[in-house]
Amino acid sequence: MTKTKIIRATPHHLDTIYKIENEAFPDPWSKDSILYEISEPHSIFLVAINQHHGVIGYGSMRHIIDEGHISNIAVSSAHKNQGVGSLLMDGLIHEARRLKMTALTLEVRESNLAAITLYEKYGFASAGVRRGYYVHPNEDGIVMWMEVLS
Repeated sequence: MTKTKIIRATPHHLDTIYKIENEAFPDPWSKDSILYEISEPHSIFLVAINQHHGVIGYGSMRHIIDEGHISNIAVSSAHKNQGVGSLLMDGLIHEARRLKMTALTLEVRESNLAAITLYEKYGFASAGVRRGYYVHPNEDGIVMWMEVLS
């Protein structure tokens, strides 16, 4: 994973982000939804770029008043378990601090233990359950929060 950089996504990255989205999620976002998030002023959409300038992961977050809602973090299957998710979390938290957000929230499938472990490593704690939040398959979502400290 040497020389992986985290940068802002642009429409140029759309096709690869969409490919990773379809690999990672059973109910993926459409290309139009991804493009909207990349272009939306209140959205922070980051990509992890490898030494060959290819997108290997992405993370997105909405800035809502003084908080951030992390909507997606995904890493290509060929680059899982190499620290890319951590680099993306570092980037999102850096942006949250830069924008003076006070807290971050997200939802995660209750069966996604790898993601839950990653989020807990960063100080997220479970704050509740959204019953039936996910479909394909139907599953509860764990709501997690963390305070953003400067």
